[in-house]
Amino acid sequence: MLNPLDGSYRLLNAWKLALLRFAVTQDECDRLNVAALAAELDRLGGRRTGDETFHFFRRSSSQLCAAISGQLQNAADILDRFCKQIEAPRLRLAFAAAVGITHTDPAPSQAPRPQRNPDLFRGLPARGSASL
Repeated sequence: MLNPLDGSYRLLNAWKLALLRFAVTQDECDRLNVAALAAELDRLGGRRTGDETFHFFRRSSSQLCAAISGQLQNAADILDRFCKQIEAPRLRLAFAAAVGITHTDPAPSQAPRPQRNPDLFRGLPARGSASL
């Protein structure tokens, strides 16, 4: 897990937010911002020579931007897979809403609560009034 105070963690979050912004606006400036952040993240992958450059984030960004723009046949699958990889629940829900994904994970507050055991406190003395 990345440290939230780490610069690479913050840059990764900025990239995800840039993808969200592009999903909302679909503006060319926002797509270029995604590409610039992806290039910076790839640069953090370490210095390599010529053909050995790390291209994961640039490749992923171009694929995601094309899927957001509706240019790919399997756009829904690509966007759904990326959405499931977003760890922050609010960002995941915002991205899902921006790209039109309707089947997201239920919020933790909507999960069924365990039933209370009525015998949980049986045998304990009644609590008296506390004096300060």
